[in-house]
Amino acid sequence: MEFDLLIRGGDVIDGTGVARQRADVGVLDGRVAAIGDLQDAVAQQVIDATQRIVAPGFIDVHNHSDGWVWRDKQQSFKTMQGFTTEVLMSDGISYAPVDETTWRDWFFYLRSLNGLRMQDYTGWESLDDYMTLLDGNCVQNVATQIPYANLRTLVNGFDQTPIDDSQMVRIQKLVRECLEAGAVALSTGLDYIAQCFASTAELIDACRPMAEAQTPYVTHIRYKKTLIHGIEEAIEIGRQAGVPVHISHLKCQSSYDPEQIFKLIDDACDEGIPTTFDVYPYQPGSTMLNYLLPYEAWKYGPLAACGVIGESEFRRVFKSAFAAYRLDLDHVRVAWSPSGERIDDWGKTLQQIVDESGKDMTDALLDYLLDEQLAVLCVMDEGNDKEVEPFVAHSRCMIGTDAIYQIGGKVHPRAYGSAGRWLGPLVRDSKIFTLEEAIRKMTSLSAETFGLEDRGVLAVGRPADIVVFDEATITDKASFSEPMQSCDGIEHVLVNGVAVVASGEHVEISEQYPGQRIRHCK
Repeated sequence: MEFDLLIRGGDVIDGTGVARQRADVGVLDGRVAAIGDLQDAVAQQVIDATQRIVAPGFIDVHNHSDGWVWRDKQQSFKTMQGFTTEVLMSDGISYAPVDETTWRDWFFYLRSLNGLRMQDYTGWESLDDYMTLLDGNCVQNVATQIPYANLRTLVNGFDQTPIDDSQMVRIQKLVRECLEAGAVALSTGLDYIAQCFASTAELIDACRPMAEAQTPYVTHIRYKKTLIHGIEEAIEIGRQAGVPVHISHLKCQSSYDPEQIFKLIDDACDEGIPTTFDVYPYQPGSTMLNYLLPYEAWKYGPLAACGVIGESEFRRVFKSAFAAYRLDLDHVRVAWSPSGERIDDWGKTLQQIVDESGKDMTDALLDYLLDEQLAVLCVMDEGNDKEVEPFVAHSRCMIGTDAIYQIGGKVHPRAYGSAGRWLGPLVRDSKIFTLEEAIRKMTSLSAETFGLEDRGVLAVGRPADIVVFDEATITDKASFSEPMQSCDGIEHVLVNGVAVVASGEHVEISEQYPGQRIRHCK
């Protein structure tokens, strides 16, 4: 037998959760051609995987890579963790679908979250247009969700008025078009613009076209309204629309016990509503500073929001709303902002920003947002990382890094360290799960939940998305003070048979990118 690549002598963990087996893996024409004793085989390239784990490529089901996979294409901070597939367009907000009246608003709004600038726009409109641009034009595989806020703004603008019947017909038509284009889910971020105005009934109707293919409803729930209410609403949407439910970046709040949350999820599954969730292995979070703005800031759209937040009446509303939110400014740090004039602020707390301004809190924060065109990224200290462990251990949990990247920024270390922490400390030290189960939660469970055909399992005939790593040394190195540090222990990563990491080093690819567009397996 002759292969393009032969991985010899490793312990194969195939992603299904079954025990490892010592085996060789042969790769030919971008696919796994053989697994077993291949001692007589020859290959153009051989990787010695003795005392190493050989696993399927990891799948990140929640991220903010939508712009970076187009602008940067390499995403080495993700491939150096072993992530070979990105499920894009999380939280109901993205760069497609758009039209001539909405695209500039979306680029402006997403600046601190997702990387693209106005100059990067080439005229795409539909979700299919954007995914066609990415197909074979980035290092990783990409699948897409349907970002609900984009749909809503196409038919109703950024207005807070309810969707009427004729508009819902148009939304459902857009959902069907996106499903035909291979979308793997419909995503919402119900604390974010436009969709924050959507009622439960509206979301149920929007999800109905997905019932036939059992495409999941994926949601950043209304965390601002309380955790339990948000989960109950998500499950009710799944119940009434007849679709599976997946909850994004689920974590506990101090007023709840994890078992309360798990009971809701387990009861939904027992009722016949498949319900899953993703977690990143850190308790602190990260999002845009403009997340703190009252919803009325967005009623005319992101481009008009600067004018709104300059008004004295809005500032009065913000001050009152912020007091109710009870956020400790000492526990929120600036991670990134677009202007080169404020780099020294990266890493400072919001309280420091306020104190140095000499203004009251309301004017200091709102003026800071105005100076930075609303594009300030923050990291929030929300407690001890041990608090996520019960969630990580749950059988219906999978990894979602929620990674937000900005060049040079003091970003959340989850962008660089999630896989290393998941496979290293959580397995070796905390003993949350076996290595086989940890990998299942990064591969086959993710692929099954999102309908990713042929991915998530290392098996003959499947695409050769493969990670080789050292289970004894794999760990995260990224920290909040020095976040841009790759994991230790990841040695080789293949995407469709092409090396994107070799001997622990990023492989720069400038043409014939190996990443493929993945469509929902109906």
